[in-house]
Amino acid sequence: MKNIYLALLFITLPVKSFAQSINTSSQSTGSVVNQAVQVVPSRQFQYQLGTSQVCQGATLNISPFLSATNSFGSPYQPYYSKPIYSTKDIEGAFDDNNNPIGDGEPDEPNKIIRIEQVRTGMQQSNTSLNGGITATFSIPLSFKYQKMCRRGMERQVELYEASLASKRLNYEMSRLATCSKHIRAGNIFTGEMAKICADVKVVSPPNVEHTHAISSEISVTSDAQK
Repeated sequence: MKNIYLALLFITLPVKSFAQSINTSSQSTGSVVNQAVQVVPSRQFQYQLGTSQVCQGATLNISPFLSATNSFGSPYQPYYSKPIYSTKDIEGAFDDNNNPIGDGEPDEPNKIIRIEQVRTGMQQSNTSLNGGITATFSIPLSFKYQKMCRRGMERQVELYEASLASKRLNYEMSRLATCSKHIRAGNIFTGEMAKICADVKVVSPPNVEHTHAISSEISVTSDAQK
């Protein structure tokens, strides 16, 4: 019995196979335009005092941009010609009365009866306008040295102010001495330059006795003596 089962396993039975072919096709076209905006790091703002004192600060850069794109197809073909073939089917078979009837196939499949103009959908040109704003914010990482630079700049400003005050004092003292000297000599300005010595006043020094000797001799000369 076992031998019979083994023999049945090796016996091949005829099997009908059905072959079916499916022919599918698809097609799609398109275009993609990628645009990129490059942000180039700019130089940080610097505060410079004199020739050696330079400090950097935080920088905010705002850059608006506007870009335009114009695309076109060449050659430009808005329509294409599509032939319309004849589908007339009145012959090829017969009915019960032996009259010709259609058989389901066109009688003249290669006969063109007209030409249709089909729109391709192709655009003559395409223009796009894009705009935006880019912003970058930069800060120095060494806050310690930045504070030291600012303190040094403040001290430098104080030195400049002290030097300016010293030069102003030297100028005012020189003006006072020169104006008082010429006022004592009886030389004064009367025109536009009079304002230079307008605030200078010659006075007697304090705690200094100021006396003049008056002579008591009076000489009288008569007309007869002349």
